[in-house]
Amino acid sequence: MGGHFDLDNKKKDIKELESKINNQDIWNNVDEANKLVMKLSNIKKDVMIYDNMATTIEDDIALLDILDDEEDTSSIEHDLNRLKNDIHEFEVKTLLNDEFDSYNCYLEIHPGAGGTESCDWSSMLFRMYTMFLDKFGYKYEIVDSQAGDVAGLKSVMIHIIGPYAYGYLKSEIGVHRLVRISPFDSNARRHTSFAAVNVTPEIENIPKDIEVKDEDIRIDITRASGNGGQGVNTTDSAVRISHIPTGIVIYAQTERSQIKNKEIAMKILKSKLYQLEVQKRHDEINSLKNDSAIDFGSQIRNYVLEPYTLVKDVRTNYQTTQVDKVLDGDIYPFIESYIRMKRG
Repeated sequence: MGGHFDLDNKKKDIKELESKINNQDIWNNVDEANKLVMKLSNIKKDVMIYDNMATTIEDDIALLDILDDEEDTSSIEHDLNRLKNDIHEFEVKTLLNDEFDSYNCYLEIHPGAGGTESCDWSSMLFRMYTMFLDKFGYKYEIVDSQAGDVAGLKSVMIHIIGPYAYGYLKSEIGVHRLVRISPFDSNARRHTSFAAVNVTPEIENIPKDIEVKDEDIRIDITRASGNGGQGVNTTDSAVRISHIPTGIVIYAQTERSQIKNKEIAMKILKSKLYQLEVQKRHDEINSLKNDSAIDFGSQIRNYVLEPYTLVKDVRTNYQTTQVDKVLDGDIYPFIESYIRMKRG
């Protein structure tokens, strides 16, 4: 794995973590204990994947030794092709070792300059991400969805559940730019649309020093809205929490209970505030609010449908002309190129 995955050290880490967790004194600090449990679980999963791949390779080698030259080796060839892809993905996963990489996350999409065009672009991005999540087996639920006045989405937040959800999807943070012939323009002119994507790790055990003071927030109760369909909440239980010092606004409407929606919104707010503190400490970014303008010159990725077809990430220079595949959720190559670039 190019030095990123040391099996002996991983197994040593497992023993050390199990020893710490079995020590009752560690449970005097539940937050710290839970972090160790999560870390142990993730390392065990990685070792299991590694062991399974190694076993498959050993079995295929043994089978090759006993097969005659004329016997069918198609099953082995199938295993090798699958292993090649598995090893490639596993190698990328070993690069995800930042503090929050293994966590679940919340992904938000907000339209920028472009009005109805950008609202429609936001709904296209929403479809792209949910198709990616379906392909990779991630579970997700919609925390908030605000329909556009004419079409598309004014905003949407998805709760994504699965290993390394934040580690993979943090690559999507930034402004996404679309160039196409507008379906809303009777003159069939080319339009440029923008939408901002933000990703926040779901932090279960937030340090007690991350405090939200009553005087720093405003809580509004509204009737839930959305595009209709299964599970739509139509009661006056949607909760919007505005954090005045930072300008962060959280809207939750997934539950019918006002109390539960408030709990969800507060949890997301605290996760954002904690992430903000960590980011300030590491001097990575200035805030979680994404204060940069959502317009020309601020994008991380361009999606061009007219006059030619191209999707290009301006950070990594990775590009493809297969725009339809990308919009159908095939974004892993962009994610991988970003992760490799960051790890250098």
